[in-house]
Amino acid sequence: MALTLGIVGLPNVGKSTLFNALTRATVLAANYPFATIEPNVGVVPLPDPRLAKLAEIFGSEKIIPATVSFVDIAGIVRGASEGEGLGNQFLANIREADAICQVVRVFADGDVVHVEGRVDPADDIETINTELILADLQTLEKVVTRLEKDVRNRRAEAEDLATAKGAQELLEAGTTLFAGAAKAGLDPERVAKLQLMTAKPFVYVFNSDDEVLADPARQAELRELVAPADAIFLDAKFESELVELSEEEAAEMLEANGQDESGMDQLARAGFHTLGLQTYLTAGPKEARAWTIKKGWTAPQAAGVIHTDFQKGFIKAEVIAFDDLVEAGSVAAVRAAGKARMEGKDYVMQDGDVVEFRFNV
Repeated sequence: MALTLGIVGLPNVGKSTLFNALTRATVLAANYPFATIEPNVGVVPLPDPRLAKLAEIFGSEKIIPATVSFVDIAGIVRGASEGEGLGNQFLANIREADAICQVVRVFADGDVVHVEGRVDPADDIETINTELILADLQTLEKVVTRLEKDVRNRRAEAEDLATAKGAQELLEAGTTLFAGAAKAGLDPERVAKLQLMTAKPFVYVFNSDDEVLADPARQAELRELVAPADAIFLDAKFESELVELSEEEAAEMLEANGQDESGMDQLARAGFHTLGLQTYLTAGPKEARAWTIKKGWTAPQAAGVIHTDFQKGFIKAEVIAFDDLVEAGSVAAVRAAGKARMEGKDYVMQDGDVVEFRFNV
């Protein structure tokens, strides 16, 4: 599934440093099948210790994790919605992303001048939100005019017009649809039909220094600022050094820094969560692999990610819980214990299901 997070940020917040770390991680991900990598796309593998265990049980030659794609979106400055910077080009690029990853500067460095002259995370977030809100209001102005006409001519439902007007009111109050639509009682499906940028899910990356990384109270304050979005705290410069190292060296460097997980891994997890994704697992002698699907997908939909023929000719799926497989030590032992289940086309996939599909083409 080629879902992407668009990375945005004001000048000099460390977005380029972070993206360089992402693109260096991409070199490591380049041998994954189906990973078409563009110059402005960073592909980060999703850490999943279950795959190593599966490879051990099945004697798999290689491990293929799920990946999360980040697209570098340049050009956001104050006034972008009115054509400043890259203006409309920037807005078009954000419209194509499935979610927005906003890089916010929290680090203090006199040598790196902040575009607004001071480091103020709340102000930076507001600047970017304002540009997105203004662009959405321009879109809604045209949409509301069209819907009013269509409702009169019975070509659209009155609820669609009410949703568009409700979205307008929320945005005029300075609230993004992601943060306020549910609270305002707006129908999520009707909001999605409007294809507005502020309705996309947000994840925030606070580019921090050692002082912030060691201050849980400051982090809690910043998390509260962006709730309900996920927030990641990392040092982009440190991350760009980390991706150059071997796994062993990186683990040592993280330990010396008092971290148990890299910022890249945290970002991959947050991206996955923000996009509403989960994985199911397959394994055999050739590979142990995680496949990316949307939460709530049924077994035939999940099968279609491997090949459309699997979805068209779906008969059933043999599903084994990962923990049951590890405990039993083999598929044969799980079957003997009666813990392998045959599921039909209505089965809703669970994260970490180990699956073998039966299909007929």
